[in-house]
Amino acid sequence: MSLNNTVVVKIGTSSITDSEGVVQRSRIAKLCAEVADLRADGYGVVVVTSGAIAAGLPDLGMGGGKRPKDIQTLQAVATVGQSALMAVYREEFASHGLIAGQVLLIPLDFIVRSQYLHARQTLERLLELGVIPVVNENDAIADDEIRFGDNDRIAALVANLVDAVRLVLLTDTPGVLTADPRTDAEASLISEIVRIDHQTEALVGGAGSARGSGGMASKLNAAKIAAWSGVSSVIADAHRDQVLRDAVAGVPGSGTMVHARESRLPARKLWIAFAVGAQGTITVDGGARKALERGKSLLAAGVREVDGSFAAGSPVEVVDDEAVVFAKGLTRHGSDDLRAVAGRRSGDLPPGALHLVIHADDLVTVPA
Repeated sequence: MSLNNTVVVKIGTSSITDSEGVVQRSRIAKLCAEVADLRADGYGVVVVTSGAIAAGLPDLGMGGGKRPKDIQTLQAVATVGQSALMAVYREEFASHGLIAGQVLLIPLDFIVRSQYLHARQTLERLLELGVIPVVNENDAIADDEIRFGDNDRIAALVANLVDAVRLVLLTDTPGVLTADPRTDAEASLISEIVRIDHQTEALVGGAGSARGSGGMASKLNAAKIAAWSGVSSVIADAHRDQVLRDAVAGVPGSGTMVHARESRLPARKLWIAFAVGAQGTITVDGGARKALERGKSLLAAGVREVDGSFAAGSPVEVVDDEAVVFAKGLTRHGSDDLRAVAGRRSGDLPPGALHLVIHADDLVTVPA
């Protein structure tokens, strides 16, 4: 199996469940059959799936309107549902003579270098062995996925991890539309996006369905992450016949194609820029902005103001005097300590005080 011919396919909870939130084997069967077709065409395939919580709810008598909302219960439900969900994938892939292997990831697998390399090696070896890796976030210990996202970000980061030729994000609509079809009968498919900008992002927004936690905004953000790692994406309808083969082949009308960028961000800076939420804001002066855009580190002397409460090592947005976000990074100071040294030159700081706020290796200029 060629490792330079890999496709990452992500499918969300709402695309594999019915209106009551019950996992539908027939929908997973369709996906597995189309993955098998891609394999027959010579592609390696990684499947990123949501649905562990949905799969666990019926066994625990929590389906429908009884779905719990607290994080601890949802995490417990996920531990029950993950094995049930994986059993369906294994059985459906086996019907095509394929072997599925479960891979559970957490956010740190993408930002800690050693864990990143281990995850990459594991996925590469699975593909070499002809296995279909079935990836999910480890819901039992990663509450960020349950609270804020789905697996769209994970899929984009996995696409970077395996150097995919295409990311396919399967959803319940034909792709990105010109308007909300629920309120605008004239809404039509945007078949191609060369570059995601603020205007494009303004077309989408809001949460996903009651059964899932994503939405088109989440998928567009994932496509943006992939674009900055050099991977093109297609956002398409999971229920469309032969959607995977057409999306990979670039068949017009198969979904919304989001093109890859020519310039790329390295994996760790992709994570900092797109995949972690900022816990605070640091305002810097004009000189500091110019220095950061030249690849320099942020020093205490360039800091004008600190907003929010955060610990050392936290992700923060960096804004200029006009409150424009132009960078994001991991701070070396907690918010209280940073306020104590803000605006002070290194020579004016007390002995032992840290003058470095964000190291250049931990900072990325946020792509427009």
